[in-house]
Amino acid sequence: MLLSKQKKSQNNKGNRLLITVNVLGSTGPLRFVVKEGELVAAVIDMALKSYAREGRLPVLGSNLNDFLLYCPTSGSDALSSLEAIGTHGVRNFLLCKKPQSEIAKNAETEGTTIARRGHGRWKSWINKTLSLKIASH
Repeated sequence: MLLSKQKKSQNNKGNRLLITVNVLGSTGPLRFVVKEGELVAAVIDMALKSYAREGRLPVLGSNLNDFLLYCPTSGSDALSSLEAIGTHGVRNFLLCKKPQSEIAKNAETEGTTIARRGHGRWKSWINKTLSLKIASH
């Protein structure tokens, strides 16, 4: 009996929370259990993995640096990625993609550029197809 009490106390070193993360533009929230001291960056990563695993739309991607997590009590400021998820005492959060200007700014500071893959080919194919049909009349 004493041994089982010791095991239970070792497993309860951190409080666990059932949190709800609403993803902007998606249907229905994500719900999962995290430790109270878990970092916001880790929670964003878990949310993105859970979102992808469930096959939800729209496809978000997996780069956690492109997303912000908001708390209803913190006003319009996003949570810092280095703070603990349990510091605000709430369990509902909103996950949003950063504005494209911020993503581009972050990419430039890292020395990379954002390239639109496939976008130009798609447009050029449509333009060629339409110009052929118009010219044949």
